[in-house]
Amino acid sequence: MNISTMLQNLIQYITEGFARIFSPAKDKYSDIGVQPFDCEPYPQEQNKA
Repeated sequence: MNISTMLQNLIQYITEGFARIFSPAKDKYSDIGVQPFDCEPYPQEQNKA
């Protein structure tokens, strides 16, 4: 394997990594939106000193 082939493989490896990082996501999440907060907060504890 000569140096030019190794250099070409290295550049291809790095550019494919950049392409995966900066490409749009391909995840298929369902469009459910944001879930509303449906609970009541805990009551604040008073100092029992």
